[in-house]
Amino acid sequence: MAVTVYRYGHRLARDKRITTHVALTARAFGADGVVIDTKDETVEQSVRGVVTRFGGPFFIRTGIPWKEYFRDFHGTIVHLTMYGQRMEDVIEDIRKHDELAVIVGAEKVPGAFYEMAHYNVAVGNQPHSEVAALAVFLHMLTEGQWCEKEFDGIMNIIPSKRGKVVHYNYPAILSREGCDPAVIAHSEKVRDLAMEIARRIQRNGTAVDMETVEAGALLHDVGRAKTHGIMHIVEGERIAKQYGLPEKIQHIIRNHAGAGIEREEAEKLGLPDGEYMPHTIEEMIVAHADNLTGIRYRPLEETLALFREKAGEKAAEKVKALHKHLSILAGVDIDEIVEELQHFKN
Repeated sequence: MAVTVYRYGHRLARDKRITTHVALTARAFGADGVVIDTKDETVEQSVRGVVTRFGGPFFIRTGIPWKEYFRDFHGTIVHLTMYGQRMEDVIEDIRKHDELAVIVGAEKVPGAFYEMAHYNVAVGNQPHSEVAALAVFLHMLTEGQWCEKEFDGIMNIIPSKRGKVVHYNYPAILSREGCDPAVIAHSEKVRDLAMEIARRIQRNGTAVDMETVEAGALLHDVGRAKTHGIMHIVEGERIAKQYGLPEKIQHIIRNHAGAGIEREEAEKLGLPDGEYMPHTIEEMIVAHADNLTGIRYRPLEETLALFREKAGEKAAEKVKALHKHLSILAGVDIDEIVEELQHFKN
């Protein structure tokens, strides 16, 4: 069954929040999309942002007058109103139809709605919110099956007794943004090395946020979906913000180039004003794992030669210092970790 919610009477000055809730309720409770009579790009962006992060498919269209929409609609029209038939008496019959348009009003609807609707449905007989009416109606329509629906989203909230538990599908972000398969393969290799470095450092007594390392390593080059130049670190940070990812992941993406870019150097490279230096242990681990990863893993001396050739001696010395710092924290030369991982992968 295809279900579209039609929102009538949306007022730009006062209904943005409640209409957004109507749309999100429609999505969560099993509708395929929402159509709104008044054009409102803000509501569109809010709902599409949720769909981008939490999954779909779910469509939203605004600025479609009701006469125009229903002139071209050939399915079954259900009007939710306090003055209709009892929902319990008609819901089974409504389920027999293949395509529904469910009208939810923001203000008093034209009398024509009662005439053109195949079903005027009352969700109870007391005043209450149209959001509540829509939720109860869709729950009854789907016989509660909406709660079993799975969304292929970037974010997935895990129910828990206390706290906020959110799972992110980081590889899906790379694919959705259009990263080249070679970039994805490189990111996975960086992830493997970064996680092994992080494990050694943690084992040696320094706390490391392992989930952040994994996420940052997988996403460090997401900006290469837009450009392969140095601006990919800025584009990557922007993409991470767009998905609402934690700032600590945004900072890994921003600060992963080499052993960091100081403010003066950033200005010469045409980057937005600021420094791009790795400060946290997680940022350092991902940055150096990236330094040591090309088509294959490479030892420090080979990496330094590449940096001297492409970025100069100062950049190479910063990478060397980062390597030494992480080796001390890990209690082993990072080159040994690279060699072990290279041997394992081969």
